Amino acid sequence: MSNRISPFSPLDISSPNPFQPRTFDDPGKAVEALTELYDRNTAFLIDNFTKLAKGAPITARYRAFYPQVSIETTSFGHVDSRLSYGHVTAPGVYTTTITRPQLFKHYLKEQLTLLMRSHNVPVVVSESTTPIPIHFAFGEGAHVEATASIFEDIPLRDLFDTPDLNTTDDEIANGEYIPPPGEPSPLAPFTAQRIDYSLARLVHYTATSAAHFQNFVLFTNYQFYIDEFCKWARDLMASGGDGYTEFVEPGNIITKAGSSQPEGDVTAPRLPQMPAYHLKKKGHAGITMINIGVGPSNAKTITDHVAVLRPHAWLMLGHCAGLRNSQRLGDYVLAHAYMREDHVLDDDLPVWVPIPALAEVQVALEAAVAEITGYEGFELKRIMRTGTVGTIDNRNWELRDQAGPVKRLSQARAVALDMESATIAANGFRFRVPYGTLLCVSDKPLHGELKLPGMATAFYRTQVNQHLQIGIRAIQKLAAMPPEALHSRKLRSFFETAFQ
Repeated sequence: MSNRISPFSPLDISSPNPFQPRTFDDPGKAVEALTELYDRNTAFLIDNFTKLAKGAPITARYRAFYPQVSIETTSFGHVDSRLSYGHVTAPGVYTTTITRPQLFKHYLKEQLTLLMRSHNVPVVVSESTTPIPIHFAFGEGAHVEATASIFEDIPLRDLFDTPDLNTTDDEIANGEYIPPPGEPSPLAPFTAQRIDYSLARLVHYTATSAAHFQNFVLFTNYQFYIDEFCKWARDLMASGGDGYTEFVEPGNIITKAGSSQPEGDVTAPRLPQMPAYHLKKKGHAGITMINIGVGPSNAKTITDHVAVLRPHAWLMLGHCAGLRNSQRLGDYVLAHAYMREDHVLDDDLPVWVPIPALAEVQVALEAAVAEITGYEGFELKRIMRTGTVGTIDNRNWELRDQAGPVKRLSQARAVALDMESATIAANGFRFRVPYGTLLCVSDKPLHGELKLPGMATAFYRTQVNQHLQIGIRAIQKLAAMPPEALHSRKLRSFFETAFQ
């Protein structure tokens, strides 16, 4: 390999021909231009990497840039104050880098349409100054490091740009980013490289392609719920789909509407850390369900990555410890507030930030409980309690001095305790994704009712299916709402990005 190039030889930078900025009044044409530019630049990187892997001489460092979209407005004029997104708050230049425009086609068209309508300005498509890392240029399913092992005498980073974690962060979403003087303000909550990073993580954690994810997400901490969801989805596919088009399982195993079997000769892979299942509908309007396992770390990890897909809502369905003597095993808890002792978000969202209940989600969840259980009005209180849910990072909190956690839970007026719900709600708040929580009481440790094996089996058999059907019904109610009605202004800060 040493005869190809000296590691100490200076390398010129080779890039695609410069792309001249183009102005668009049609959002569809703008997205087409973004796609064309992205495809050209990623193809340039992949082609040159492939040539080098086959033994071509190393004569340059290869670099291509993410596309970007920008707007400029000169007016402080007010837009429709009912909207939570789709507009900027002050005159200036706003821009964001773009990745995978084909994946985000519907989202991008919607966001650009709202911007043009709100400010009566065109959008500009151009090349950014942010290089595309070679790993992300390949997209899903590529094993760049394995192939790159042939570059023994010169590091891969000397030839191509690689992911830069120094600039891949959540400063914009956290409200901490301050543009340098003279620089544009951000147009979207995530940069292209931050999105690419999460898309790669999603494939790793869920064993399904990002393209399968739907705009309405159910999280659970028990495989029992997944088993019931799979059974329901497969039965739905076998009976024609009822508006859903296909069901996707880990390994991208697809069962289409009207079929009782997956396509092709497939073998289910070993389940990943957080397997995802997608009941798809046109326009990504279906349901994604993910078993996140146990603990706030998992809850933060998966929501950090799902958030870049800009879903319309996510809900937590799981089990909890009931903290009131009046509660019974199998009762439901609808979270109206959250006591955050999970600590995984302390650096991103301080605990003094309140996490409000969202009326649209709360109404949908309560109505779904009433419809599925048959209880209404005052009678609903027999099986459901609303109030504060505490989330803790210590599964064996019962073994600590009771004067500590129990006193705090009592002072907070908590009605239930778990290990994921407040984390999921807090990350929904942080990333402007409408959120909600409906839990089922599976034990009452403060009152001597521990979840023993025999009790657990009976509990799961009788309660999981009903709880899941409540969650699905709530999702269907939210999906029937216009997005502008679902996305609450409560989640928007003083200085917001225009993109949802």
